[in-house]
Amino acid sequence: MSPGKYFFLFILFIFSCPAIDWIPLAEALDKIVISESKKPLSVSSVLGETTDESFEKVLKPRHFKFPEDHGPHPAFQNEWWYFTGNLMTDSGRKFGYQLTLFRNSLSAKTLRSSSSWKTNQIMMGHFALTDIQQQKHHSFERFSRIALGLAGAQARPFRVWIEGWEVQGAAGENLAVTLSASQDELSLQLSLVNTKPLVLQGNQGFSQKGSQAGNASYYYSYTRLASSGTVQIDSERFEVQGWSWMDREWSTSALEKNQVGWDWFALQLETGQELMYYQLRQKDGKPSPQSSGVWVPQNGTPVKLSDDKVVIEVLNTWRSPSNKVYPIKWRLQEKSLGIDLVITPYVRNQEMTTSFLYWEGAVKVQGQQMKKSLQGRGYVEMTGY
Repeated sequence: MSPGKYFFLFILFIFSCPAIDWIPLAEALDKIVISESKKPLSVSSVLGETTDESFEKVLKPRHFKFPEDHGPHPAFQNEWWYFTGNLMTDSGRKFGYQLTLFRNSLSAKTLRSSSSWKTNQIMMGHFALTDIQQQKHHSFERFSRIALGLAGAQARPFRVWIEGWEVQGAAGENLAVTLSASQDELSLQLSLVNTKPLVLQGNQGFSQKGSQAGNASYYYSYTRLASSGTVQIDSERFEVQGWSWMDREWSTSALEKNQVGWDWFALQLETGQELMYYQLRQKDGKPSPQSSGVWVPQNGTPVKLSDDKVVIEVLNTWRSPSNKVYPIKWRLQEKSLGIDLVITPYVRNQEMTTSFLYWEGAVKVQGQQMKKSLQGRGYVEMTGY
C-alpha cells in the first residue's frame, strides 16, 4: 500500500472516531493536508484494486433507477458528482468552473455507536474557477465527515453537500439543479437544466476500466446542461450563461496496477454535438485497451468510441509550478466518424493544487468532421502525472 493511501485512510479513521471536537480536528486536518501537499496523493493508489471484501464491486450491467441513483451508494467505496462548464457574460468575458463532490467509505459495515459523530464515510469537495480574461485559475478543497449535517448525499429530495458547497434540486432522468460554492473572495451560483437525454457510458452504464472483473464503474453523464447564474470575484459580480457537463460515477476499484491515470476529454460543439473520451494511461506510457468514450449527435443514438478508433496526439507540453510536465495541446481523431479536432487550453496553468495534484481546465476546440468545420468548448482532466 502506498504512503498516499495510508494518509487517506488516516483521514478516514479520524473522521470515523465518535467523539472529537470538530474545530481542533479541522485545524489539525488542514495542517496535515498542507504538509502532505509536497507529496500529493495519487489517484491510482486510492482508486486502485482492493481486496476489501466488505464492499460491493461493479461486475455487470444494472438497471438504473431515478432519482435513487442520483443519491449515494454506500455499499461501494467511491463515488462522485462531477460538474464542469464554460460560462460567458453578455459582453463576452469567459469563465470555466469545476465543482466535484466525492464520497469515500472506510468500510461498508454499519458502525455500532450511539454517538451523533459516528461515521464510516467522508466527503471531499473540489471547487475551481478559471478567469480566462485575467489568465488566472483558482482551486480549493474541503473535507468533512458525513455526520451532524456537515456533509452528505441524498436522493429524495436530491441534495449533495459539503459545508456550504451544494448541489440540489429536481433529479429524475430530467435534471434541474442549482450549484452553490463560495471560497475566499470567489463564489459561483448556477442553475442547470438538461437539454438532452442522459447518456449511459460504456455498456449501458457499465464502464470497464481494467481487464480484471470488478475493475469497473457505473457511469452516466448529462452532456449538455443549459447554465445560467452568477460568478463573483472580489467585488465584481458577473451575470453568466453557458453549458455545463455532469458526470456521475461510483465503484469500489477501477484502475489496475499497470494503470497510472487518465486523460479525460468532455467537449461540447457549437453544432449541438458532444464528444467524451477518456484515455487510460499505462506505466509504459501507452494507452490502455480499456480506454473508451462516446459521440453524442445533436439528435439520435449516442455512438460508443473504442480505443482502436481514437488517436490522440500530444502537440505541446507544459511544466507546472509543481514541476509536473503535462500535455497542453492535443489532436484527437476518430477514424470511423471522420472527426479531427485540435484542443487547446484557455489558460495553461489550470493545475489543481489540492491533496490530489492534477490538471483540470477549460479548453477550446477547433476542427472538422467529414470536412465540415467544427468548433466548441469543453473540459480536460489529466491525472497521474
